[in-house]
Amino acid sequence: MEEFWFYIKLGLNHVLDFGAYDHILFLAALTIPFSFNSWKKIVLLATVFTIAHCVSLALSVYDMIAIDAGFIELLIPITIILTAMFNIYYLKQNTNTKNIPWHLTATAFFGIIHGFGFSNYFKMLMAEEEQKLRPLLGFATGIEISQVLIMICILGWAYLVQSKLKVKHRIFVTVASLIIVVITVPMLLEKI
Repeated sequence: MEEFWFYIKLGLNHVLDFGAYDHILFLAALTIPFSFNSWKKIVLLATVFTIAHCVSLALSVYDMIAIDAGFIELLIPITIILTAMFNIYYLKQNTNTKNIPWHLTATAFFGIIHGFGFSNYFKMLMAEEEQKLRPLLGFATGIEISQVLIMICILGWAYLVQSKLKVKHRIFVTVASLIIVVITVPMLLEKI
């Protein structure tokens, strides 16, 4: 049980590490089109991301797939920028910014990419472990808890800005998405 808690904490720290804020930026880009009324969709997106993230970790830990870390590190900021830009695109098209089929597909694909970004470190941690499934499930639990917490914080911030400061949803999503892009571009340039 102590080992399981260790991996839960590792999952929590992985997402909540403000030094490696790419995960938080991705979650912000994914969450900002939504409101508290859509909480079930938010939890679904977080769960899909967690599952995809852990699938790529499992593929790596069990030596089924090995992907160049430099390539994955380049893809991570691209996933963040694409998610933020799709928010703006959907607003411009006057379509539903909460397009769940697109969000689920993109979230799963991007979750796989983000999982491979952490896979080398996680694989080193798992090198001494005989049983790999329990640590993987503990890590997934920590990721899921931290992601839902971050998404709730983002929804709270969005609510305050939109309701208390009277910022229209369209303006909020556009400005927040552009801020995410501006923060992410230097990360992308650094990886190039």
